[in-house]
Amino acid sequence: MSAEGGRRPKLAVWKFASCDGCQLTLLDCEDELLGIAEETEISYFLEASSAAGPGPYDLSLVEGSVTTRQDAERIQHIRSASRRLVTIGACATAGGVQALRNYADVAEFRTAVYARPEYITTLATSTPISAHVPVDLELRGCPIDRGQLVEVITAFLAGRKPDVPEHSVCFECKLRGTPCVIVAHGTPCLGPVTHAGCGALCPAYGRGCYGCFGPSNSTNFPAFIPLLRRDGMDTLDVVRVLRTFNTASPEFDAASREETQR
Repeated sequence: MSAEGGRRPKLAVWKFASCDGCQLTLLDCEDELLGIAEETEISYFLEASSAAGPGPYDLSLVEGSVTTRQDAERIQHIRSASRRLVTIGACATAGGVQALRNYADVAEFRTAVYARPEYITTLATSTPISAHVPVDLELRGCPIDRGQLVEVITAFLAGRKPDVPEHSVCFECKLRGTPCVIVAHGTPCLGPVTHAGCGALCPAYGRGCYGCFGPSNSTNFPAFIPLLRRDGMDTLDVVRVLRTFNTASPEFDAASREETQR
């Protein structure tokens, strides 16, 4: 991704409905961030600076889900002003934990939470950015992995395809020599159906993966869910473990809805 006229490529970072954790991951890059700043012009990044440079932008990183009409309009503007757009984190790629509203009555939530719910305007659903505009890459995780983020930015600057793994967490367990918690201890684990990227952190400490990086590219829930039941989970447990950070992902959503119909 080379900029025209010899100028440095413009980088923008945008926030929608989210906790800011994925933007903080970029700030936590420390030494790598200095290198990125040398090679790019960070034109818009309100988490780091109040300066808001104009577009067009060569690369936009978008955190958060679309939860209001204003969000839906703003992402259209950002897309039109961005040469490349990458969504970062579970909220942007799969609706986030706030997508639990998709299964309930939002008006009831407003009444329960806010003293004056009539002042709150929101959509009935929380949806990923890709439901509204085309995206060039989705970077999974809650939060995203720092190494993967640096790889994505570096790859776009170099004009090549980012090297982001597409296999499951099980592959990462094998790479680090972690015994399978399912086989060794009968612990329910979403590793077989979860996208790699976390370094198999939870299984390394003896607990099952809970799917914070969303579905892998090869899920087989009809074969997998019976394993969860075998290891002690009932229908409610299965639905709850699928309805967390990536509940609006098509794979997790379909599997959880099928479970509720049992």
